[in-house]
Amino acid sequence: MKVGIIGATGYTGGELLRLLVQHPKVEVTCVTSEQSAGESLITRQPFLNKHYDLVLETLDPEKIKKKVDFVFVALSHTTAMKPVYQFLKNKIKVVDLSADYRLKSKTIYQRWYGIKHLYPTLLRKSVYGLPELYRKKISTAHLIANPGCFPTGALLPMIPFLQKGLVDETREMIIDAKSGASGAGRTPGIRTHFPEANEGMMAYNIGTHRHLPEINQEIIKTGKIKIKTIFTPYLLPINRGILTTIYLPLNKKQSIKQLQSIFGVYKDEPFIRIIADAPNLSQIKGTNYCDIGLFLAPSGRTAILISAIDNLVKGAAGQAIQNMNIMMRWEETLGLSNPGLFP
Repeated sequence: MKVGIIGATGYTGGELLRLLVQHPKVEVTCVTSEQSAGESLITRQPFLNKHYDLVLETLDPEKIKKKVDFVFVALSHTTAMKPVYQFLKNKIKVVDLSADYRLKSKTIYQRWYGIKHLYPTLLRKSVYGLPELYRKKISTAHLIANPGCFPTGALLPMIPFLQKGLVDETREMIIDAKSGASGAGRTPGIRTHFPEANEGMMAYNIGTHRHLPEINQEIIKTGKIKIKTIFTPYLLPINRGILTTIYLPLNKKQSIKQLQSIFGVYKDEPFIRIIADAPNLSQIKGTNYCDIGLFLAPSGRTAILISAIDNLVKGAAGQAIQNMNIMMRWEETLGLSNPGLFP
């Protein structure tokens, strides 16, 4: 299948290209960059030398539609909205890695992203691309809204508890998530500048991060509850990975054995690993796995869930490819079965 990468020079675009090299059913035929159009791809992504011989193009959906059957749109939030619409109009299937089609409410989208959504009908038609929750819908979709990295790390551990109706909505849920600097994208900024980030750790957008409404949307849909969620993201001085700790209030006292049995729902999931110890970011680097550890407060009324994902893989490009595989009715793990990088 001929695939295009719209926005190929960022970290996510590069990760898509790295992973698709080993995909047996895909040929990348188009890569775009507005700032570097006309240059060889490897001038911006030199680690791909000898793997691709492509020239970066400007984003022109009418021209690109002749070269591709499927596109990954790896553009920044608010800028993906129109190209996604144009590709769909030309009957090209899309996985959008921005936030432009994740939120179902146009009002909430405008409140958090600052602009009016141009295609509210598509908001209703898009499928939220969390395979462990929406695999059946993904298989028939034409537009996948690939989840954010923080929501992926937060939702996967709590989904089984939401589905079982075990969450106490009268108490607050606390989500504490620490991310590597690549989550901020490739454009330089003061916060991720090496002397600013190295040997430090800082919280940011406390209680106001744009991924919060995305998390809440899926909690409401899956658990049929409206719980108060406190979400605090942190910047870690590392390249990759998100370590998320969730303090999940339970509506009745549980034993650790009872909680462990709840994760049986994940026993056949190819990219979920339930582990006995606390997850370590060093074990998931470069992979599409989500490692989850489960602990219980002494009261028996608060589950402590810890997850580790690679923000560029399961948190972005890997999950996008997983969604493509499901959309195309291929083996879900194609191009994604490699073990991690260690040490």
